[in-house]
Amino acid sequence: MYYSTTYPSLLGLLTLASDGMNLVGLWVEGQKYFGDPIKEAMAQRDDLPVFFAAKSWLDRYFAGERPAVSALPLRPIGSEFRREVWNILCQIPYGEVTTYGFIAERMAAKRGRKTMSSQAVGGAVGHNPISILIPCHRVVGTNGNLTGYAGGIGKKIMLLNLEGVDTSRLFVPTKGTAL
Repeated sequence: MYYSTTYPSLLGLLTLASDGMNLVGLWVEGQKYFGDPIKEAMAQRDDLPVFFAAKSWLDRYFAGERPAVSALPLRPIGSEFRREVWNILCQIPYGEVTTYGFIAERMAAKRGRKTMSSQAVGGAVGHNPISILIPCHRVVGTNGNLTGYAGGIGKKIMLLNLEGVDTSRLFVPTKGTAL
C-alpha cells in the first residue's frame, strides 16, 4: 500500500509518496513521469511521520538551509542501475552542479567498464522518483546545457538559483528532445 500527501512550494504543489515508513516519491505538479514507479492507487494520508519529516526538510530547504538528504528514509523505486545513479546524485553537494558525463564515468568505474553511456545516465536521472531530495536538478550537460529536468527547465533554474549556483555560465537549449 502506498500513501500520498501534498506540499505547497515555490515550485508549485508537490506530491509526496510513501510506503508507510519510507519516502518513495516526490513530484512537482505536471512533472514528466509523475507517479510513474507506483502502479497502484495511493491513499491520501497526511499523518505519517515520514511525511512530517519530509515536509520539515522541505521547509528548511526552501528557507535556504542545507538539510542533509541522509536525514530522511528514502526508498526510490527503480532498477539497480537507476538506484546506483540516484545514489551518486545524493553525493552532489548543495549549490554545485555536475555533468551527465561525470556521472557516466563514475558508473563505468563502479561497474568495471571503460565507458558508460551518458544517455543511459540521463535516462536514470530523468526518471528520478524523488525530485529535489535526490538532487537531479544539479546535473547539467558537459557544455553547461540545462537540458533534462522532468519538472521543467524553469523549475531547475529556480532550484539552482535557490542554492546559489552561478547560472550565468549555463544555458537553456533552443532545440532538442530533453527540454
